[in-house]
Amino acid sequence: MALNRDAIAALIPHEGTMCLLSEVERYDDRSIVCRATSHRLRSNPLRIEDRLPALAGIEYAAQALAAHCALVDAGAASGRRRGLLAGARNVTLNVDRLDDVAGPLTVRVERLVADAPRLLYGFVINDGARELLSGRVAVVLSGHDER
Repeated sequence: MALNRDAIAALIPHEGTMCLLSEVERYDDRSIVCRATSHRLRSNPLRIEDRLPALAGIEYAAQALAAHCALVDAGAASGRRRGLLAGARNVTLNVDRLDDVAGPLTVRVERLVADAPRLLYGFVINDGARELLSGRVAVVLSGHDER
């Protein structure tokens, strides 16, 4: 079941240009695969001096994580849950920047630990077969948010 950018924006607490993902390709109880093309846009809010550093990929992974939580946890039943990015570990950068990546980004995240309200996800961001960055992100969930 593919979801477009508007459907993603309805799931996550990011609006306007800050919603970085273009599509959810597929998901299951443990993982999600998303695509993004916003890394090439001049309007990308994470750009610094006309460059999008590779570390910005952590935010792409965090948004995929948020979409995954909303989809598999049904948005925590009644409202969207907000999370605080508590840390990133074992991040490996294979490129310096993302804005010069010609193709779409494929963002894969996998839930490694779900110990409410703490979550740990592994992530990999690719351009085709080339791995751009990978690592783990930890998130602490708050209560419900009606937005």
